[in-house]
Amino acid sequence: MAGSGFLKEFRDFAVRGNVVDMAVGIVVGTAFTAIVNSLVRDVFSPLIGLMTGGMNFANLFMVVRQGVTPGPYTTLADAQAAGAVTLNYGLLLNAVISFVIVAMMAFVLIRNVNRLRRLHHADEPSSQAPTTKGCPYCVTSIPIAATRCPACTSQLDVRPDAAS
Repeated sequence: MAGSGFLKEFRDFAVRGNVVDMAVGIVVGTAFTAIVNSLVRDVFSPLIGLMTGGMNFANLFMVVRQGVTPGPYTTLADAQAAGAVTLNYGLLLNAVISFVIVAMMAFVLIRNVNRLRRLHHADEPSSQAPTTKGCPYCVTSIPIAATRCPACTSQLDVRPDAAS
């Protein structure tokens, strides 16, 4: 059956690790977006409105065409209820503020995760043995097994049997 090959291929795709990780990221991102939208709508917009004399960004709009009930409309909800066609630049402004906050939060989160990774890796001993050493006479970097410095030709005190 041609369909069973398709289903097997789809199953292999769907259970691949990065697809599952992406799905988890989308679910967490959706929840995070709801939090940020509430932060913008319920905290930042009122504070900015307070600083601008009580202006509510959600009610910043321009009427392109009057509705069944003629304006002026005091709120966007009134204009939409009357069937007016509006340009809702206040909602766009809220979306821009939300984007800036999400981007800032993501930046801070990723920055801190990277900082923790660097600290974690700095505490780990290096898994690779050094391959070079410094010549004690001219401070040139030379192979670890060298018994004579190629730069200054000094005889080094390291003997093959003393290296261990």
